[in-house]
Amino acid sequence: MKKIVIFASGSGSNAEKIMQYFEGHPTSAVAAVLSNKSSAGVLAIAQQFQIPTLVFSREDLNNDTVLNFLQTNKPDLIVLAGFLWMFPKSIINEFPGKIVNIHPALLPAYGGKGMYGLNVHRAVVADGAKQTGITIHYVDEHYDEGATIFQDAITLLGDETPEEVAAKVLKLEHAHFARVIDEILNN
Repeated sequence: MKKIVIFASGSGSNAEKIMQYFEGHPTSAVAAVLSNKSSAGVLAIAQQFQIPTLVFSREDLNNDTVLNFLQTNKPDLIVLAGFLWMFPKSIINEFPGKIVNIHPALLPAYGGKGMYGLNVHRAVVADGAKQTGITIHYVDEHYDEGATIFQDAITLLGDETPEEVAAKVLKLEHAHFARVIDEILNN
């Protein structure tokens, strides 16, 4: 069974879709959910799926505590689903080509430090962009610069609020992220 470890910082809607998708899957399973916030909604969701969780601090992420956890659990894929901290080089080097992230825009546009959540959608609306979408990409040592795996776009009408754009983009995330993870693991 191929093991997925999810990192998330928030409510966990993408993580929940991934857990649902892989529940009872014949070849892959979510083995653990890690979060940097003890109050993150994703932890309660993981408990509902009876998936082990770990809460860690920034110090834990950078002093090899998280790396040691990952080395012990040997994930086939590490999935960042709304995880906002930069991954340390030690983890990236230990798991090359095995860490993926989803970004709520068509990278390279609207990527980089500070470009997450509504910050992205506000910038898209402020620029009058005609389309936006999602990018699933590999994680490297720079924010949102790893190789693109998958993109999908939506056309914008020009009168949407950032919140309306966010809702449309979230539908794309939910429609594609788990399926693309499956393809990465099983192709």
